[in-house]
Amino acid sequence: MKNFKLIAFLSILLILVLGAALFYYAKGSAQSYHFASSQPANIQAKPEVAEDSSKQTQPNQVTIIAVGDIMLSRSVAAQIKAHDIYYPFVAIKNYLHTADIVFANLENPITPGPVVPSGSMVFHANPGVELALKDAGFTILNLANNHTPNYGAKGVEDTLKALDSVGIEHIGAGVDLAAADQPLYVQKNGIKFALLGYNDQDVVPQSYGAAPNHPGTNIMSLDKVSRDVKLARQNADIVIVSMHSGIEYQPNPDQHQIDFAHAAIDAGADLVIGHHPHVIETVEKYKGKYIFYSLGNFVFDQAFSKDVQEGMTLKLSFNKNGLTDVQYNPVWIENLCQPNLVTDPTLAAEELNKLGPDR
Repeated sequence: MKNFKLIAFLSILLILVLGAALFYYAKGSAQSYHFASSQPANIQAKPEVAEDSSKQTQPNQVTIIAVGDIMLSRSVAAQIKAHDIYYPFVAIKNYLHTADIVFANLENPITPGPVVPSGSMVFHANPGVELALKDAGFTILNLANNHTPNYGAKGVEDTLKALDSVGIEHIGAGVDLAAADQPLYVQKNGIKFALLGYNDQDVVPQSYGAAPNHPGTNIMSLDKVSRDVKLARQNADIVIVSMHSGIEYQPNPDQHQIDFAHAAIDAGADLVIGHHPHVIETVEKYKGKYIFYSLGNFVFDQAFSKDVQEGMTLKLSFNKNGLTDVQYNPVWIENLCQPNLVTDPTLAAEELNKLGPDR
């Protein structure tokens, strides 16, 4: 009997030990996948996504989420029609709501127009999508690109009015040249930001540029960005420059992108964020400042290659002295329009590697 009791006790003890071991193994396996990085970057491929819109920012600190190209026309518009205007952002909304400022490049005017067929390069999104952009958490949009003026002066003006109506700020386009070239000043948690948007003349017809009496986008030039950044530097703690430039589908920046970004940093910019190539391009750290030449697509219906279905999001932390932390979160576009945070470690590593050694 004593032997039987001893065996039973040891059996129960063994079951408890095995159960505890399995529990802690499962708990460890479920943790987020992190990638090693040199300071100050904190690279995390599978972030913990908040279930509400509460911010975790400390006093005197601001977080900015920056993403790539958003296009709500063509096949994306067809998906919106089949579902609702919020459909493109359903999988990413919680993540976007974890930052104080959310920034993207909007690649279409918001103005009435006909159905845009597949393959067309003249975009528009129907009025109402501004509500979805607001609901998703976007606070600032760059409009200096090769699609904002696709529907002429009226399309530009309609877009400005639509974004203004929901309180989304914008840079890089305006009712005239003075408005398009005007810095946007934003103050959060005691830190004042200046944002400037520029459009490469190599990727747009001359008519897409704003003029003294004509709506349009803010055209890039080295002299202009140097002048603008120096002026903005006098009135802001942090200066961020957005540039729409480069060769589509190329993984590395061209000399035009490099020269412009370097000029911005030389003039005092703290950060340069680029878009237009529709793929992730390498990152450069120049004079201690980050240049993100292209974050790739974010909401786009391109599906002819793996590269155009991938994008990179940045979660950037700032204090008054500048950038203190960079968190990279790769995304994968599903259903021709829905960015999803990447959870597969292999795919995440592939996307992160495209940023190059300076990340």
